Parts: sequence; structure tokens; C-alpha cells
Amino acid sequence: MHRFYADESRSSMDRAFLTPEDARHALTVLRLKAGDPVEVFWNFRRYEARIAEITDGDVALTPLIPLSSVEPALSITLFQALPKADKMDWIVQKAVELGVCRLVPVRMRRCVVRLEEKDIPRKTERWQRIAHEAGKQSGRSREMEVLPPQPLSALRGLFDPLDCVMVPWEECAQGGPLAFSRAHPDLTSLGIVIGPEGGIDSKEMDLLTAASCVPVTLGPRILRTETASLAAVSAILALYGEME
Repeated sequence: MHRFYADESRSSMDRAFLTPEDARHALTVLRLKAGDPVEVFWNFRRYEARIAEITDGDVALTPLIPLSSVEPALSITLFQALPKADKMDWIVQKAVELGVCRLVPVRMRRCVVRLEEKDIPRKTERWQRIAHEAGKQSGRSREMEVLPPQPLSALRGLFDPLDCVMVPWEECAQGGPLAFSRAHPDLTSLGIVIGPEGGIDSKEMDLLTAASCVPVTLGPRILRTETASLAAVSAILALYGEME
């Protein structure tokens, strides 16, 4: 069944509307018609719905049956150092599928990529669009937020609302995700900081530990940045019971 996010600004208790972009896709690509069944994500919930009315390219839905949520109880913010090439596109997509709540691209000293200021809005919009499509595919009732790239020094304000922040680091000799979960059994929100291809340097790690971040190991093997991010998220979600 086709899935869509409702346009929250125009939807009411008994009628949900698609965004103009999704409406065009529903009508011109999927060729949906009035009466067709769909799923709609609305007000952070998921519903079985039907297309009630199509007017001048505008698509109105009638939500019918509430469906179970697939959102994890543990809210994860992934702080991902900017990787090279198009790896961020892939990381964004897979982070959505796993259940990450928010993704923050981070500029670190060893990042190969150096984004020009003029390119940041375009890149951020692209990543948010990828998150939007991945959310529909994976049944996420809450669209993952993608922030514009941030310098590491600006992350303290984003760390503060979180219960804890963990940092997988290749120089951490002991204490992996299992030990972390045992030491922090009752988290409702968690940040995970992932370094770039060249790793997190010692001065950056000093800054992170000064912000009360907890270094962990992901084992003796050196992981690529895109592997480390998804390995850490997957391990944490499994240990906190989100993959049962």
C-alpha cells in the first residue's frame, strides 16, 4: 500500500491533505484515484486511509483505522561526521530505516569533504528529501529531521537535552555497546557521535569528553564511517529491546 505524510498545517480531525509534492506523485506517477486505499502518517501516528477527494490537483484523505507505530521508544540523534562522495545519502536512508530520530552532519578536522556555505542549503534539502522518501518506505510515522552541517564546537547545545551521548572511538580499549547499555539502562534519548574516515583526533575527543560524552569501542576491527554509524545504531537498538 502506498504511504504518504500528511500536510500537518492543513489537516484536521476528519480530513488529511497531502503536500503538493506528494499529491503530484500520487496523481501523475502512481495514478491514484478517489476511493483508493493508502496509508497516511499524520500527527505522529499511522493510519489506513482512503482518498476522499481530488480537487485541482489537491488530494484529501479520510483516515479510517489507526495502525501500530513502528517508532522506537529510544530517541536517537546521530551526529555523523561528513563523509566523502555520496556516502551521506546512504547513511541518511539507512538511519531512517533503523529508526533514528534526528541526524546532524558534523564538520570535523579529518573530514575530507569541505562544503561551501552556498552548497549547504541544497545539500541539506537533498538529505531531508531522502529522509522523507525513506520514511514512507519504512513506515515511519515521524519524519527524521536532518539539520544543516554543524562544527563540532557547536554541538554542546544539541547534547544538553539528551540523556547521554556515546562516541564510538577506535582508540577506546574497552567498554562497548553492551557495557554502555548496562551502565545506562533507563535512557529515553541518546546521541551517537561518529567520526570521519580519518577518525576523531585527540583534541576533538577532549572536547567531547569535556561535554560528558562517553567513549565506547565497536570492537578491534577498524570500521568505515558509514559502517560504524549503522553498526552503533543497530547494536544500541537491539540492546534496548527495539529489535524484538
